[in-house]
Amino acid sequence: MSSIGKPTNRFEDYRLLTGTGSYVADIKLPEMLHAFVVRSPHAHAQIRTIDVSQAQNLPGVVSVITAQDVAGALGEIRTIPPWEDPSIRLMRAPGQPVLANDRVHFVGQPVAVVVAESPELAQDAAEAVIVDYEPLAVIVDPFDALKDDADCLHPELGTNLAMHLVREGGDIEAAFRAADLVVNQRYEVQRLAPAPLEARGGVAYYEPTQDMLTVWDSTQEPHQVRDELTHQLVRTDAKVRVIAPDVGGGFGQKGAVFPEEILVPYLAIQLRRPVKWIEDRQENMLAFQARGHTVDVEAAAKSDGTILGMRIKIVADLGAFFMSATPIVPMLASQRIAGPYKTPAVGVEVLGALTNKPPTGPYRGAGGPESAFCMERTVDLIAKDLGLDPAEVRYRNLIPRDSFPFDTPTGLTYDSGDYERGLDKVLELADYQNWRKRSGTLTPDGQYIGVGIATVVKASGGGGDMLTEGAKVEIDRSGRVTVYTGLSPHGQGTETTFAQLVSKELGVDPEQVKVIHGDTSLVPFGHGTAASRGTVTGANALHVVLQEAKGKLAQVAAHILKVPAADIEFGERGLYSSQNPQQLTTFSDVASAAHSEEDLPPEVSVGLDFSGSFTLPSTPFGFGAHVVVVKVDPGTGEIKILRYTAVHDCGRIINPTLVDGQIHGAIAQGVGQALSEGMVYSEDGQPLTGSLMDYALPMAGDIPDIVLGTIETPSPLNPLGVKGIGELPTVAAPVAVTNAVMDALAGAGVRHIDTPLTPEKIWRALRHREAT
Repeated sequence: MSSIGKPTNRFEDYRLLTGTGSYVADIKLPEMLHAFVVRSPHAHAQIRTIDVSQAQNLPGVVSVITAQDVAGALGEIRTIPPWEDPSIRLMRAPGQPVLANDRVHFVGQPVAVVVAESPELAQDAAEAVIVDYEPLAVIVDPFDALKDDADCLHPELGTNLAMHLVREGGDIEAAFRAADLVVNQRYEVQRLAPAPLEARGGVAYYEPTQDMLTVWDSTQEPHQVRDELTHQLVRTDAKVRVIAPDVGGGFGQKGAVFPEEILVPYLAIQLRRPVKWIEDRQENMLAFQARGHTVDVEAAAKSDGTILGMRIKIVADLGAFFMSATPIVPMLASQRIAGPYKTPAVGVEVLGALTNKPPTGPYRGAGGPESAFCMERTVDLIAKDLGLDPAEVRYRNLIPRDSFPFDTPTGLTYDSGDYERGLDKVLELADYQNWRKRSGTLTPDGQYIGVGIATVVKASGGGGDMLTEGAKVEIDRSGRVTVYTGLSPHGQGTETTFAQLVSKELGVDPEQVKVIHGDTSLVPFGHGTAASRGTVTGANALHVVLQEAKGKLAQVAAHILKVPAADIEFGERGLYSSQNPQQLTTFSDVASAAHSEEDLPPEVSVGLDFSGSFTLPSTPFGFGAHVVVVKVDPGTGEIKILRYTAVHDCGRIINPTLVDGQIHGAIAQGVGQALSEGMVYSEDGQPLTGSLMDYALPMAGDIPDIVLGTIETPSPLNPLGVKGIGELPTVAAPVAVTNAVMDALAGAGVRHIDTPLTPEKIWRALRHREAT
């Protein structure tokens, strides 16, 4: 029997590994049309004219639409503002038009859509759409965008400053007056492409006699897509059904609503035929990116490494438009900059700039990796300047176990933790002391050894409405259990963990449990899967509903066994009396009785249908400690990870196998950020790393064997005591690797290099130090 804490392989794996999964690209409907999007080749240009006549006259072409064709019917993708926060002094949120009208603002922006009988015909016809552009001045640097004399990308706003917020806590001036050391450093956290295995796509079908629109969408949040469609297409929720089939990765990108997700359903309604759109890899990489923060940190510390206070300025490159969560990421970065430390005073200013690049938004970690990179690099620089062990400085500043709940000067409250124990464990597993003795030394083949540490925290659950999730449980006459959840998983293993929870609470075999998700008609409630909220909100909602189910099942079993309901226990063999375990009845017999009026006590109603919800009072925080050992070849700049050790606290663990899987995937993405990935643009806004030929995702051979450990400090904020794990390792990995590389190069006089740490950057930094 599966239960909480037992490692179990994902139930989803068989269909996915044998090719029987169903993705958007697998959807085939009769008379289906195919859409292809004409995109801007310019980063900034005026659209003089669009000539679609040649395209429209090609065989097999059904329709070609531009902004003029949807004027009055479709507008801008609605901007969903962040939750209320007094630190936000300014918010100017330019919404992205469904199709560019008089001006394009980034390479890849949708300009027109061609619909044809096949995807090949649609693509061919798109090449026949003639757009006359007048190139305009391009701004790719956010600092240039914020200059007083900069051209406004959106003249109606009057400025390129789209967001301004300030956070202050503690006596910052007193902290710097008392400092023995002040460390200053600028950090560039590069733009990244999330690069999910499955690119974006959608299929829309309109049934006119019922006035029903059905959409299959590769999304993390089908209910958000439904809500946007009802808004844009002036429909009711009952007349829009959004289905998220199997989704090949989201990582935050698929938590937003894009123009194509509005256009494809619109076209299906207009043409009265199903319409399908699947983007290619380059389209995916140019539609949305993440990170893109420049952070100036000034830290005040005592001679023993105690951090007294910090001044931080974040300039965020937000791109040309705001998507639903664009402003949330820099806001979260400003909150999370304090990390797991008891720093008494922190002041943060955030400036969000508009540039001629794609919009930004959450990507695995959402503000956590951006802030942790700067904090953890600064801790290492403090240790370096004071001649202290980086582990020693962390121990001196970590929040003690008896200080929880702990209020940070940036306005967060950490619910629980044992950070010192987590650091103890990772240092032991990593054999840290032995490696520390070797750091900075040369291997027999002339390579530098370096050791890096990162200790980080990550919230889970989201904010606002996302703190609430619902669940529904139905048990049929045979005892089969169906769970309905508002989550929409894309690799997290929700079907498995939820079956484990049902098994643990009701005593049924997990094979008797079916989990339904990702369909707004079958599950009209929900907020999808993002912000590490799946288990924290969704599993707790299921737990709440299962308690109600257990209460009724116990009443029915008590009636059958002629014992008090308070005596009923649930086990593998069925429901039994705690006073006499041999006095039992099977789960299926109890379920059958519950569906028969004559077999029930008078006070119990017929049926076994239960529903409810759970709301987090605030977000629980997990903790991670990573230790990385690298060697660096000074002749080539090549980096090799020799050892990777990570310990995490995600509260109570439901399935260790799934936890380990999430950690491995998150570390892989963090290693990519550290060593190879990055969106690079030319001065005229052309992407130089816009395909997988030049955007260097890590390969399997780049990811080392990982030694994992866990500690458990249950969260007091939810009945299961769980905290999120899906994003936490990505917060730590980039800076743990960077700290290791910088430790290796410290003896050569290299203080800091921004990611990605390519061999060329390493080689040039070493040559520069040699020259000086």
